[in-house]
Amino acid sequence: MQRSSTNWGSARRERREITRTILDRIDAMVAYWDANRICRFANDAYRTWFGKKGTEIIGLSMEQLLGQVYAKNLPYIARAYGGRQQVFERELTLPDGSVRNSLATYTPDIVAGEVRGLIAHVVDVTPLKELERELEEARAKAEEMATHDFLTGLPNRVTLMDRITSALTRAKRNGEVVAIMTVDMDRFKEINDTYGHGAGDELLVEVSKRMTHAVRETDTVTRYGGDEFLILAPQVESELHAKTMADRLLGHVREPFRLQGSVVEPTFSIGIALYPAHGSAPEELIALSDRALYVAKRLGKNRYAIVEETEQDASDRQIS
Repeated sequence: MQRSSTNWGSARRERREITRTILDRIDAMVAYWDANRICRFANDAYRTWFGKKGTEIIGLSMEQLLGQVYAKNLPYIARAYGGRQQVFERELTLPDGSVRNSLATYTPDIVAGEVRGLIAHVVDVTPLKELERELEEARAKAEEMATHDFLTGLPNRVTLMDRITSALTRAKRNGEVVAIMTVDMDRFKEINDTYGHGAGDELLVEVSKRMTHAVRETDTVTRYGGDEFLILAPQVESELHAKTMADRLLGHVREPFRLQGSVVEPTFSIGIALYPAHGSAPEELIALSDRALYVAKRLGKNRYAIVEETEQDASDRQIS
């Protein structure tokens, strides 16, 4: 028994209504543009993006709908009408001023080898872009934590060893001098015991800034552990130059600092080792500068000592 033409027509209308309902409910813009770039179909997702219902877009040209975005999309539009599918990302500024990231797909409608229009499918990928930014920020933060000290923000040992290795390689090639300085705060335990560890951390942050300001841009200040710091100074002109740098450091960190209502004057002891005069390997130079540091400590602190210098030489330097 054959269905009547009325039943067939009713079924077709029902299918069209279902199709339209589906297209209007999906969270993506779908439209069909004819060969003249005039809209022949658009779903209601355009209401959210452009403030227009799908039925209000029909009859508009692409340029009328997209406005300033049209020029940016024109290369993709031209290639789609040339018969090649286009997939690209873009930013859209909505009527309310908000910005959304979208992934657009332009698929040419080809019949008998001729492009008679294109199907546009545009998905909101703003949440994915936000997730990408969050992941990038998390990656950058993780990298920062892996290469820098958590308290002071100074480069950590991992970064320092890489830079020392690079500096010594360059120094060997160019016949340069490199200074390694081990720097330790004097009587830091007393400050912690008197004012608390929080105040001690505050002081460490402050002296870190002071040391950074006292050295050259090419130098590296590292918090090596606790209240001990290590400074890499490449391309030092001479031993005298290294000593002058140490004097400058001592003067900068000694400036008074207010801590919990009291004024403290932090001082440091410094040990200096030079490449190539005292050693050639990073670990060797660090160990030698540490040994020189304890010479400075034994002589009363608030001074520097250099490898192979006698205690009498170091004690002759009066620190004002």
